[in-house]
Amino acid sequence: MSIFPFPTALVHEWFSPRSAGGAELVVQQLDALLQPQLFSLVDAESSCSSSWLAGRSIRTSFIQRLPFGKSHVQQYLPLLPLAIEQLNLEGFPLVMSSSHLVAKGVLTSPEQLHVSYVHTPVRYAWDQMHAYLQASQLAQGPLGPWVRWQLHQLRMWDVLSAMRPNHLIANSRFSAQRISRYWGRSATVLPPPVAVERFDWQQQREAFYLCVCRLVPYKRVDLVVRACAALNLPLVVVGDGPDRKRLEAMAKTNTRFLGYCPAAEVEQLMARCRAYVFAGVEDFGIAPVEAMAAGAPVIGLGRGGLRDSVLCIKQNASTATGLLFPDQELASLQAALAAFEDGQLWRLLPAERLRCHAETFAPQVFRTRLQLLLQKLWDIHNHDPFAAVPVV
Repeated sequence: MSIFPFPTALVHEWFSPRSAGGAELVVQQLDALLQPQLFSLVDAESSCSSSWLAGRSIRTSFIQRLPFGKSHVQQYLPLLPLAIEQLNLEGFPLVMSSSHLVAKGVLTSPEQLHVSYVHTPVRYAWDQMHAYLQASQLAQGPLGPWVRWQLHQLRMWDVLSAMRPNHLIANSRFSAQRISRYWGRSATVLPPPVAVERFDWQQQREAFYLCVCRLVPYKRVDLVVRACAALNLPLVVVGDGPDRKRLEAMAKTNTRFLGYCPAAEVEQLMARCRAYVFAGVEDFGIAPVEAMAAGAPVIGLGRGGLRDSVLCIKQNASTATGLLFPDQELASLQAALAAFEDGQLWRLLPAERLRCHAETFAPQVFRTRLQLLLQKLWDIHNHDPFAAVPVV
């Protein structure tokens, strides 16, 4: 049953079997809390009998009817702002959007309350644009100027559409900072839900380090591989992607690349590794919290979302859940790994403490905090639409 006695709408960019990350975990919790009518650019899930959306009514945009629209919606990027604006949300007093690209740009009336959960301001239009252009074959070819123009147009629409929601929720302080920088708006910080119950934290740990992520350049797995090679530390890398061949070429015999692994196998590796290592900048970072849920300490870059989720042993050893290194450089990560090994810091980071900390990100915690926030926002909308966003 919905927490509100009136119809609500939930807008998500796309429902596709190809997308099953942190954003989708948020959407599932929103769906359970609001029991909303679902809206999306495209839907390839409701017709799949194994999907949690099987048989659901999902109202889609005209992208759904375009060639390969359901399977390659991102190829229609120039049309997506227009498409999201065509969704008709009349009759829904509360509109919730789950946005990492265009969902926040839906059109609502002054009487409607629009709250947007922002996973990130679109990375490849802002601070990661140059990395995106360098990695894009299309951008390197004769259509390069057109690609840059489209990103310029997207940035202007992104700022314009960010003014449309009544209130913004960010998944981390880092995302809130990016929202402030690019959109000039404030946001309430509410970390996303993490399925911590999947993980066993009571297994015997082994002397190997673990890195789990998509093998793309911005994840900086190269730093992890090179640091472990320099210290001759056993490393297991889980994941696949365009950077895999380059990483394998620089690795030594201490590193094993497992490629894609089923979820159950990843859970076992997290439950047995000495520590989880991550050198990228994430808006939040689900995998480090999953590692802590499995009792594994985190050795991670002290930037981005990890500053919200990992408690550094250098700050307070009695509550710590990992070790954060300051710079996205080989020497910084290598020093952190050496300190972790030489000081046997894992002995100061008991698995039970890590699991208890990870449970503060559990789905039921997210639902409770979100319900309280939405009810406050609804009361504010009815009595004083210009009041400040409450803090949760």
